Amino acid sequence: QVQLVESGGGLVEFGGSLRLSCAASGSVFSINDMGWYRQAPGKEPELVARIISGASADYADSVKGRFTISRDYAKSTVFLEMNNLKPEDTAIYYCNVWVQFQRGGIRYEYWGQGTHVTVSS
Repeated sequence: QVQLVESGGGLVEFGGSLRLSCAASGSVFSINDMGWYRQAPGKEPELVARIISGASADYADSVKGRFTISRDYAKSTVFLEMNNLKPEDTAIYYCNVWVQFQRGGIRYEYWGQGTHVTVSS
């Protein structure tokens, strides 16, 4: 079993910053990809950022230059540093993690419970 615990969401004014974290716990062979999705009210879910196994990072065009994803490999934790926040960033942010339970095994997907981010204007 793998459990993801998210934290760091909240209410922030336009231009402010927040730092989200997602800690994975459980016995796994390896944690591969870690990333963040978000879903705003009335909108479709979208990928915000992800770190692919090997440490390469991808970002949505809307957050490039403002958000930074990082990972603490020793603590199995992924972070999302969000700067210069805009009202358009208001959404529920979900941590997404892919793991393997054995070498060469199937990759399994897990989701965090979601953390609310609200940016006021």
